[in-house]
Amino acid sequence: MRKLVVVEFLTADGVMEAPNEWHNQYFDEDMARAVTARMQASDALLLGRTTYEGFAAAWPAMAGEPGADFMNSVAKYVVSSTLDKAEWNNSTVVSEDPAGAIARLKEEPGGDITVMGSATLVHWLLAQGGLVDEIALLIDPVVVGRGKRLFQEGLPTIPLRLVASETFGSGVQHVVYAPQRP
Repeated sequence: MRKLVVVEFLTADGVMEAPNEWHNQYFDEDMARAVTARMQASDALLLGRTTYEGFAAAWPAMAGEPGADFMNSVAKYVVSSTLDKAEWNNSTVVSEDPAGAIARLKEEPGGDITVMGSATLVHWLLAQGGLVDEIALLIDPVVVGRGKRLFQEGLPTIPLRLVASETFGSGVQHVVYAPQRP
């Protein structure tokens, strides 16, 4: 069974929005190693509409940049009730019974399914219980004081088990949790 892994860049105060404004200074060899390992373990992305549209507008023009080959070629599943079609290479819209579609996708053979960004989707996935297998957080040592936070009010209490943790030379904390099943 494939794992569904949520991967997020965060600030120390939990902000995930606009990482282009605060994250780049922390991208070093340690971060590159962690991100490369995540890409190598994954053969599919699960994205919300907003993140998908942002990625689809940016990544095709970034050919030759680190990660661009992966992002442009990997299978992409977009959970959306408003998007009619997804034109970025290897993209599929999931609009009918997303919980069932994701559960079926996890049953297929293959690598991990990675969720990036997609705050609304992550909240929904966590509220469903049982769909998310791991939450990998790359927490930058910076407080920005504003912006969308990953874990917003309204989520149920979700006990987590620490799977792995590492501190990079830059001060970034890489922590991986698994939601505890009842």
